Amino acid sequence: MKAIVAVDKNWGIGKNNDLLFSIPADMKFFRQTTLNKVVVMGANTLKSFPNGNPLKNRENVVLSTKLKREDCVCVESLEKLFEILKNYQTDDVFVIGGASVYKTLLDYCEEILVTKVDADGKADLFFPNLDKLTNWKLIDESESLIDNGYSIKFTKYKNQSVKLF
Repeated sequence: MKAIVAVDKNWGIGKNNDLLFSIPADMKFFRQTTLNKVVVMGANTLKSFPNGNPLKNRENVVLSTKLKREDCVCVESLEKLFEILKNYQTDDVFVIGGASVYKTLLDYCEEILVTKVDADGKADLFFPNLDKLTNWKLIDESESLIDNGYSIKFTKYKNQSVKLF
């Protein structure tokens, strides 16, 4: 399993249940990376999408004790989530948020694709700082590029001790 996230320079990921920045290059990267894959999220992340609809051309799996919908797979426990995810190739599964789902599933991820934005988005939700966690190692980093006024880098982190489910 992998995760994909955009963070500000403080590892902030969101504010008021919305993204911190509008960066077309990052949105394109997210779309291309997750297209025809399985995306795992919490209920608030689903609500933050346009009209609260699941992402098209992806299997949307929502981890929530309250949410029940017909247009996506809703699971109320980690045990049920892992049961469902066993039906897919691990490379096809992406955790996409929010903060509590990232935190819960972090140790189960083999890889995390992090778009780093060199700006302070004044976030109220944060991603764990992978540079400070001993089991995570930065293995790839793009050159900086400017998009919509922001300097960004696409990075890849590898988990040195993946937890199995």
